[in-house]
Amino acid sequence: MTSAINRATEELTPFPDHTQLPESDGTFVSQSLAGVPPVVRTGAKNWQEHPQSILLTDSITPVLKKLHPDGQYCIGQDLGIYWRIADPPEKGAEAPDWFYVPNVPPLLDGQTRRSYVLWREYISPLIALEFVSGDGNEERDKTPLKGKFWIYEQVIHPAFYGIYEVNKASVEVFHLIEGKYQNLPANERGHYPIHPLGVELGIWQGEYQNIELPWLRWWDLQGNLLLTGEERAARLAAQLRSLGVEPEV
Repeated sequence: MTSAINRATEELTPFPDHTQLPESDGTFVSQSLAGVPPVVRTGAKNWQEHPQSILLTDSITPVLKKLHPDGQYCIGQDLGIYWRIADPPEKGAEAPDWFYVPNVPPLLDGQTRRSYVLWREYISPLIALEFVSGDGNEERDKTPLKGKFWIYEQVIHPAFYGIYEVNKASVEVFHLIEGKYQNLPANERGHYPIHPLGVELGIWQGEYQNIELPWLRWWDLQGNLLLTGEERAARLAAQLRSLGVEPEV
């Protein structure tokens, strides 16, 4: 038994990759990447997180395809970002509920990422989003080496960090400036411009997947809501009917 443990330890050192690190610690589950269908999640903190992540991914995919015609980008939904080697290994990971990384391949050696390993990838996410299920203290914790806010700001370095609180129908967005997060002011529409993506982030009160909630959504910089595939299809069908054409089912 001891020799087996030693061999396993040797395989994890000094710099393990995504195939060697745990993809779940019971609180985060390898969720989805660009071009790879999301799997059903077992580690969600509340039922609303999974549809919220799908809503964000579905509606921004056309934008990302234009930004990355070569397909070189990654979206993670509750996917662990490993930022340090720890014992146990999963203690060295944070798992944003949703994040986007530009200019990285969606697959590694033909394999879906089990996690995003900073010492193997080097490129930080452009944006990381947390969906609050408690009082928000965990997402704003600045305790060195432990607090989520500190880890994102000081180690993982997403240029934008958003904290979405469905119970308050609000989102707070931070912009990394000279190594420190500064509150990003909302514009006249109450949205937060994410200029590198050419989009705005904000709260939309409406129905998605048969549930009426204040959902976190994207708009373009002109204030037009970015639609999901289903919403785009419904709009097209309505336009065809207005012209007297019954859309094919």
